[in-house]
Formats: sequence, structure tokens, C-alpha cells
Amino acid sequence: MKRILVTGGAGFIGSHLAEALIARGDRVIAVDDLSTGSPENLSAVAASPHFEFRKLDVVSGAGPLRELIRECDAVIHLAAAVGVDLVVKEPARTITTNVHGTENVLIPAAEFGKRTIIASTSEVYGKSSREMFSESDDLRIGSPEHSRWSYACSKLLDEFLLMALHRAGGFPGTVVRFFNTVGPRQTGRYGMVVPRFVAAALAGKPLQVYGDGGQSRCFCHVADVVRALLALLDEPAAAGEVFNIGSRRLVTIQELAELVIARLGSSSKIEFIPYDKAYAAGFEDMRRRRPDTGKIRRLIGWNAEISLETIIDDVAASLRGAR
Repeated sequence: MKRILVTGGAGFIGSHLAEALIARGDRVIAVDDLSTGSPENLSAVAASPHFEFRKLDVVSGAGPLRELIRECDAVIHLAAAVGVDLVVKEPARTITTNVHGTENVLIPAAEFGKRTIIASTSEVYGKSSREMFSESDDLRIGSPEHSRWSYACSKLLDEFLLMALHRAGGFPGTVVRFFNTVGPRQTGRYGMVVPRFVAAALAGKPLQVYGDGGQSRCFCHVADVVRALLALLDEPAAAGEVFNIGSRRLVTIQELAELVIARLGSSSKIEFIPYDKAYAAGFEDMRRRRPDTGKIRRLIGWNAEISLETIIDDVAASLRGAR
């Protein structure tokens, strides 16, 4: 039995990861400040003797966090400011949480030589127009005049710090770049599109598509993401590397809205909202985000397996159950 520290452990991905770790025989210490996470997400593991929860802010709780890292066998760092709505409205909080919070994890993790995985994002690929994004690609971030890019820059700095610590002393850290992880327990409160669309469709309300709907994304079920994290955690060759994690099925946001309506048999209509009204004046979006997942496939044999249709069904079932 290993003792695994999961920051952001009461969040959407963190709670699913905690369940999977305990199911395979590990002990989990989940850390979360509950600003976007929820104790309800942990209901399946709360009573387990192999689970422990600590309410802790990774930014202000550096001392206690350091001691938890010293006592654990490995760290999976998921705590972050998340969601386009939050990023656009609170860029300073985004930067502080993502940069200082990750620094408070990585510095002691490197000092104690702990196996560590940190979550980054497809946002770091920025304004690139490539057909598919690879981990070795150059990155093109937008101007600081647009707060939308604060998230990408803060997560990219996290990546550079991990890689610097690895090169300096062999720190066994790994970066994973998530491409639109979705599934049960994800909330649309901070702008996440799939739960937002599904909730609207179930209520018979308009599905609000921001922009012209031609921007395209790939959506990966949280269960597939958790499988990748567990396999990378156990793979020594993953240290000092960056991996994309995502589905390769590309869909436009308008197509996603149409699929949600059809899948759920909803009477909802699609409503197009200009970016300036949805977010802020001058908002910039990436037109296309499709990961090259060849690197993770070659190392651990991982592919996303769960279809977008099943993702929609699972999110709908989760939202119905929460009513």
C-alpha cells in the first residue's frame, strides 16, 4: 500500500482519482480548500479507512502541505484555478493559485524525492493553428492585454519549474496536459461546456454556444484520464516528461450542442452568444484543440476509449441523480 497525496482531491478529477487509488489498494490523503471542490464528490470514499481529507489551501498552507508531502510516497497535484469564467473574471487569483500553489508542491516534493505528477492543460498550446498538438511543439501565447491567457501562462510556468527541478537533481516529476476532461460530477458553474449543455438540454432551455460554434475540441471521459494517471504514476520512464492526455475525436461546439440535444431527446434550441457578451471585450479563443497522443500510447499503451455519446449519457445521469 502506497500513501498518495492528491491536491484538489475534492474536485471533479481528484475525487474520481481518489476512488481509483483506494480501489487498487492505495491510501489517499486528499487536500482541497473547497473553493471549487465539494465534500459530496468524496461520498464514495469518505468512510474508507484508507482515506483522509484535509481542508487546506495550497497557496497559504505551505507548511502543513510540506509535512504531508514528506510523509507520502507520491503526489498528484490537481489543485488549480479552473474554468474560463473564473480565469477571465479573476486573473490575479488564477496566477497566484496556479503558480504559488504549484511551487508549494514541487519544491518540497523535489527536496524529498517524491514521485510527482502535475496537471497542466491544452491551453498552453495557445494560439497555434496546427492540426494536432504534440508535446514538443513551440507554444504561442496571446497578449497579456487579454486575461484569458493568464491561465495558460501560469500553467506553463508550472511545467518549466518541474522540468528545471528534474534537470537539476533528477526529481521524478511528470507533466500531463489535459484536453477537456469531462464526466460525472463536473459542474458547468465555471463555464465547462459539456455539463452546461447537458443541464440546459435536460431543462429544455437554450444551449448557449459562444462565438460562431465553429471552434473544435476533443472531449475525454474522466475514467480514461484516471487510467492514464495511474499508469504514468507507476511508470519510472515517465519522469522528466510531458504527456498529452485526451481524446482524438474532434467535434465543433455547434456539433456538440446538436449531439447533446439529439442524444437526450431534448426540445432545446441553440442560441449563439458573441464572445464579448459571454466573457469580455477582445476575448480570444483557440479554434482547434486536438492532441497527438502518440507519446503516451508508446510508453504505456494508453488510448481514450469512452465515446462522446457515453460521456453525454454519464453526465446526464449524474445531473439527474443530483436533483
